[in-house]
Amino acid sequence: MKHYFSITILLILCISTSIFAQQSEQIYNSETLQIEQISPNTFVHISYLNTNDFGKVACNGIIIINEGEALVFDTPANDEASVELINWLENDQKSEVKGVVATHFHWDCLGGLNEFHAKGIASYASEKTISLAKAASYPIPENGFKKKMSLEAGNIKVINQFFGEGHTQDNFVAYVPADKVIFGGCMIKALGAGNGNLEDANVAAWPLTVSKVKLAFPETNIVIPGHGNIGGTELLDYTIEMFEKK
Repeated sequence: MKHYFSITILLILCISTSIFAQQSEQIYNSETLQIEQISPNTFVHISYLNTNDFGKVACNGIIIINEGEALVFDTPANDEASVELINWLENDQKSEVKGVVATHFHWDCLGGLNEFHAKGIASYASEKTISLAKAASYPIPENGFKKKMSLEAGNIKVINQFFGEGHTQDNFVAYVPADKVIFGGCMIKALGAGNGNLEDANVAAWPLTVSKVKLAFPETNIVIPGHGNIGGTELLDYTIEMFEKK
């Protein structure tokens, strides 16, 4: 059964990677930052974090752009890439950055937050994320919410919602109804990915949390993990299956 599951995942990985490679378009590329458009209003930003355990890690975040306004979900992993992203939005896209959201307290979500604050950009996170960031002496988001919060860029609404513990005790997802996109952050695994950093994880709760995400947003077409290739709802299933086995 394990062998069958591995073959199935490999086939899905090949098909999914091919489909989304055709749909996405890289529109910015430097040594420290890449940006791809994946739907009419949704972009993925990719930056790099140097870690002791996993080496140089590519980190995903998203950007929503509409009607001259932008929202950023998870900062790039460092100050340099964060400045690049802000400059690209303001100068190339002629968009005002209305806010930046950290989907959990780890450095790959808020490592560049001080650069956004320096530009007077409002920052958001769950109250739990703010508390954990303070305890870790990390940059601290300014505005907190308990379970659910909606933000808008132009006419596009983004739902930020906490469904339970998983990768961390504070991880939440962002859903873009207009584009049918979920940004799952590090709670969601790319196809073929391993466990990753479990230092702050609640492995027992993780599968149920992701199942709740899947149930809440049944129209989802695109799922963006915190690291690795984007895909569809098969990423949710893969993550559930991975941690149900633990």
